[in-house]
Amino acid sequence: MGCAQVTHVWHYGLMAEFWARFKTDAPEAPFFIESVRRFGEPVLDLGCGTGRILLPLLRSGLDADGCDVSPDMLRWAKEAAEREGFAPRLHAQAMHELDLPRRYRTIVICGSFGLGGSRATDLECLRRCHRHLEPGGALVFNVEIEYGSSAWELWRTPDALPAPWPERGAPRIAPDGSEHYMQIRAVAADPLTQTYTREVRLEKWASGQLVARESYTLRGSMYLREELLLMLQVAGFEPTSVHGDFTPEPATARHQELVFTAQRP
Repeated sequence: MGCAQVTHVWHYGLMAEFWARFKTDAPEAPFFIESVRRFGEPVLDLGCGTGRILLPLLRSGLDADGCDVSPDMLRWAKEAAEREGFAPRLHAQAMHELDLPRRYRTIVICGSFGLGGSRATDLECLRRCHRHLEPGGALVFNVEIEYGSSAWELWRTPDALPAPWPERGAPRIAPDGSEHYMQIRAVAADPLTQTYTREVRLEKWASGQLVARESYTLRGSMYLREELLLMLQVAGFEPTSVHGDFTPEPATARHQELVFTAQRP
């Protein structure tokens, strides 16, 4: 059986396999592809994971590289890309330690900004992205707004945490017939520092036998629009536009996702 790991992000082992097998839809990809068409290639998918956004970029004929903190996720991304005849450059680095030999016209981050670090490391991530862009290039990334989801109640009642584990529920069945279970719970939420902690339990079964059981911890930060606009300015970006839910529409309080497009002068 797999051993439990304690880490700031949870995208390893069985979680990486779960993403590779079951988290393959990419409704955000057209927005990012259009952004690359606008600002140019090459493009870096930062926090590329198992290739959910990277593969659509490659299918569109774009010169795209990938980078992720998890070697486990990158192995799945490499296999998926090779099955389709692609051989992208893949790098195992944390966002705030980004140090690649190439410079880009566009850098995209989908659903990964603010995970596993701190305000300081997230600001350093923005600075590293700025450094890796050609003049006139753009960083395009999104954050989910907590006040538009059921998770907002956790920020109002942090003393009620940790939450109990949910029922295990029915398994997800992989193409090889293996059964995968996932349970996620909120452990902590601090509205003052705008940080949260969540835990996940994962199991993999095959032929009626438990193959592996793992657990991980994810820590993250919640951001609002004005704070991120200021951070981008401090990191050297200008100008910045903010769209809602991966559409051309300017962001409003009704949107669940804020998508920032920030240019290097």
